[in-house]
Amino acid sequence: MSNYSIFDIVGPIMIGPSSSHTAGAARLAKLASLICGGNPVKVEFILHGSFAKTYKGHGTDKALVAGILKMDPWDENLKNSFEIAKEKGIEIIFTEGDLGDVHPNTVKFIITKEDGTVSKISGSSIGGGNILIFDIDGQSVEFRGDYPTLITLHKDTPGVISKITTLLYNENINIGSMKVYRNSKGLQAAMALETDNTVPCYIIEKIKEIPEIQSIKFINPIIEGEG
Repeated sequence: MSNYSIFDIVGPIMIGPSSSHTAGAARLAKLASLICGGNPVKVEFILHGSFAKTYKGHGTDKALVAGILKMDPWDENLKNSFEIAKEKGIEIIFTEGDLGDVHPNTVKFIITKEDGTVSKISGSSIGGGNILIFDIDGQSVEFRGDYPTLITLHKDTPGVISKITTLLYNENINIGSMKVYRNSKGLQAAMALETDNTVPCYIIEKIKEIPEIQSIKFINPIIEGEG
């Protein structure tokens, strides 16, 4: 039996004409902004396929900028996203490009933060307001941003995942899904782990103390950026 979200059943609440090109685009950009963290000063959107062909007519450009500003698809200010980004001093660039064999509604975010660091995040709006992030800074991942998500980069050695899941178990945090990726055996691996509830900051700090952990991000799309 297939799993369906509320987006599949009743459709997203949104400003704009298209669930894929506006609601999905806004959700995708908001999640990319949360993954990146910090304050952006420049964002380049590399648009692929259908996004590249129709992004102005369908309002995809405004939705993407709104998402970077952490707006939700139903935010009345979505239509003013360009003006708000300009007020915040964020440089916006749209580029049409070929991102390869990916979904036609795909965008690559190149986000430069005020500290000079750059994050590159790729994802797709897959229909009905649903999204999929599949690449973070060159590392393959796969998660939809429907639940709180823990993302780690770590050394590909035995026992690392067990250390993380044990900490969550001891805190009575249920794991909804977990996927692990690696480009080469024994080098670096990535994990995207969805939980049913938020992970406390002190547990995040304990995970950071695991010697094999190289980086960790916790994204809670339900809470972060709202209000």
